[in-house]
Amino acid sequence: MRILLHTPLKSPGHRTPSGDRAMARALRDVLRSAGHQVRTLDRGRSGKGLSGPESQKAERSAAKARYADALDPERQNSAATRIDLWLTYHCYYKKPDWVGAAMARRAGIPYVLAEVSYAPKRAGGPWDMGHRQVAASIRAADLILNFNPIDANCVRPLMKRGAVLLDVPPFIDTRLFAAATRQRARHRAALKRKYKLPENAPWLLSVAMMRPGDKLASYRVLGKALARLQDRDWRLLVAGDGQARGEVQAALASVADRVVWLGQQAPDDLPPLYAAADLYLWPAINEAWGMTLLEAQAAALPVIAGRTGGVPNVMREGDTGLLTPIGDAVQFSDAIDRLLGDAERRRAMGELARVYAAQRHDRRVAANMIDQALRDALERKR
Repeated sequence: MRILLHTPLKSPGHRTPSGDRAMARALRDVLRSAGHQVRTLDRGRSGKGLSGPESQKAERSAAKARYADALDPERQNSAATRIDLWLTYHCYYKKPDWVGAAMARRAGIPYVLAEVSYAPKRAGGPWDMGHRQVAASIRAADLILNFNPIDANCVRPLMKRGAVLLDVPPFIDTRLFAAATRQRARHRAALKRKYKLPENAPWLLSVAMMRPGDKLASYRVLGKALARLQDRDWRLLVAGDGQARGEVQAALASVADRVVWLGQQAPDDLPPLYAAADLYLWPAINEAWGMTLLEAQAAALPVIAGRTGGVPNVMREGDTGLLTPIGDAVQFSDAIDRLLGDAERRRAMGELARVYAAQRHDRRVAANMIDQALRDALERKR
């Protein structure tokens, strides 16, 4: 099947790290591993997602102009260049899909959405045009691949008769992280030498970009939580960088002597880092579900996270990690304290996490589900 993959939120080809970009690339790779030919609409973002009707009209016009030839009629008449299915990954009121439904309808091919969210509270506000466009896209979709169960509550009532919503657990290539875990001693020794880390103090890890907004808010909760644990012996490894680096450093200033700043890490360097650590921490303010939470578990690393969005759907609470009320630094700190003092429980949770990630969130599991759903959507369209 020839699939056109559209990503209105973020370009998957951009080098700036992002969970959304990583998931878009994972989706593309899953489609290719199932034998499909994937063409990506990767021509930059269609505007800055500014609020207000005039800016949204301009963004809509720019998107239509930019993607006008995406399904050229002459190419559609050729068996060699025809597109069989349009798939849009991740659209919401600030970054709707302005073009996909109309182009798929004109070409007579299935229109598929993956990870779409709809928020009724946005109706009539400054983002109303984008909000209504998301609703129109949902109504036009033949198939919706839903990565966050919470989204289904508002999405399902808008779907047309005969359309299918399939819950697909978010996925990664868990084998990369499991392989790193088998070399844990070597990776840990290398990290110890490079950063002069104490062997007997638990190594805590957080991996996140340093951006204003929710990421910075999460770092601030983390700083407040760790400030309550200064009587414990631990080290925090922070992998990430960004425009809010100064604010993040300020958020962790009270425990600065315990923090190791690793900077932005290449994707290939992350599995050994997860494998070497003892406990993964992320308060997850307003996270949809959290790519790093999957990566940590796949590397046999137990996690402590905020209970928000789809995060509970990518963990087995109490078995692979602990969840605390969102934004509550005291309870987050208490959860860290419990696991800091119980190395055996950390190891048991880590092993359960590795198995859980491999069985539920591996990309080969997702590939089978998505491949069959797309083939069924194409068959229904014929």
